[in-house]
Amino acid sequence: MAAADLHVVHLGVVEYSEAHALQERLRAARLAGAAGDTLLLLEHWPVYTRGRRPDPGGLPMGEDWYRAQGIDVVATKRGGRVTYHGPGQLVGYPIMATDDVVGFVRTMERALVAALADEGLEAHARTDEGPDYTGVWIGERKVASIGLHVSHGVTTHGFAINVTNDLQPFSWVVACGLPDVRMTSVQKELRRTDDPLPCLRRRVAHRFCEAHGRRQRLLSRARLEATLDAVPA
Repeated sequence: MAAADLHVVHLGVVEYSEAHALQERLRAARLAGAAGDTLLLLEHWPVYTRGRRPDPGGLPMGEDWYRAQGIDVVATKRGGRVTYHGPGQLVGYPIMATDDVVGFVRTMERALVAALADEGLEAHARTDEGPDYTGVWIGERKVASIGLHVSHGVTTHGFAINVTNDLQPFSWVVACGLPDVRMTSVQKELRRTDDPLPCLRRRVAHRFCEAHGRRQRLLSRARLEATLDAVPA
């Protein structure tokens, strides 16, 4: 039997609120059977996002201070705690049906580890150390964060890989609920001066589809919007 399609959409740099609204529209279309499983790949303008888990000390400077630095602060329904998104970070939002949330997260971790290996980086997951260590690590340094939300069996939110983004904003918060976490990036680990993001984006799409046993189908944003516009309100 042929593998089912997984649509992959490259969005470029997108405001967090715009990407969130697009996820919700796509999730509704997926639930209605009007759209198939889809992976959105994008970057965000600077923003801290807060997850569902209690995190009273996650933003120690206060939200006004962060906004004065040009970084928005947004509450979300995803799992996990505070993290940062910014240009140069590869963000992936799978809007997919699943009946195994833990298995879905583990599959994402494996896909990201494989994509980073393709770039020449030896990364790993820390599955036995509790939910705070969800994500992908290089040694003791965190290179990718994962936070998923599932509603009515369809996922939103997803993963974020530090590629060329500024790492300083992570030091201004308690990132991922880990006071001593050391964040790293693909560019920092490889000591490269060029931009590895375009190549890594292709590798991640390939490895994500492979890990989920899917066939990759590229979809333009215009085609995606047309599909969503055709869904009855």
